[in-house]
Amino acid sequence: MYVTIALIIITIITSYKGFKNEFFINQYSFQVDKIQYHKEYYRLLTSGFLHVNWIHLLVNMFVLYSFGSGIEGATGILPMLVIYFTSLAGGNLLALLLHKHQSYYSSIGASGAISGLVFATIALFPQLKILFIPGWMFGVAYVLYTLYAIRSQRQDVGHAAHLGGGLVGMAFALMMFPGTLVNNWLPILCIFLPAVALIFIMVYKPELILVNKNDVYQQLTYEDKYNLHKHTSQSEIDKILEKVHERGMKSLTKKEKELLKQYADSQ
Repeated sequence: MYVTIALIIITIITSYKGFKNEFFINQYSFQVDKIQYHKEYYRLLTSGFLHVNWIHLLVNMFVLYSFGSGIEGATGILPMLVIYFTSLAGGNLLALLLHKHQSYYSSIGASGAISGLVFATIALFPQLKILFIPGWMFGVAYVLYTLYAIRSQRQDVGHAAHLGGGLVGMAFALMMFPGTLVNNWLPILCIFLPAVALIFIMVYKPELILVNKNDVYQQLTYEDKYNLHKHTSQSEIDKILEKVHERGMKSLTKKEKELLKQYADSQ
């Protein structure tokens, strides 16, 4: 469980720094425009070490400890890390696909990676009870809840990216431990097939599951509270720097000087 604890400590430290410095978040958060146009692919991973607030952080860290330590103990350090980071990247890649036409979209959080650990646990130990029900039933319920959440346009969680991370985690667990599929193929298929079908519909036929014709992904989720208004920070800095170039430092207001100092400290 030492690696799991190390991940938790690193995430708490970086998230806390992000709470205090929005420019730090801007540098490492998942941002569609930065990834698509500036090729800053590191954001697919670094965004998982940042969180919106303490509640978001603590809930994720509790689940990370609960499932990460179990996977680490059962499979070893390397498989656990592979599942964690591929799930984190996989969930964000699905978000990138869904939001590819929304250059302003951004998000932070380790939920995709943690969903991967949860689904990997279900794949490896389908009879393990989660919230007093067998793991495979929990997985099926999660897929159905995701469908419900999308149809009702709930915006408290980035369900699609979580589901993507979960499937990646399950897939990598099965690739590393293929014997599990032989023994547990039925409960795994009960989760995997409908989840894949749901993702396919979300990407190619979203009108089939949305209540109305408005694209639910035009809305920002709770987990993505660091979003559009944060993206104005860089444009504000650009304007301040242009003002300094034209009129000098003395022309800046107190607020502009504070913003410039924060930006300089974050570099």
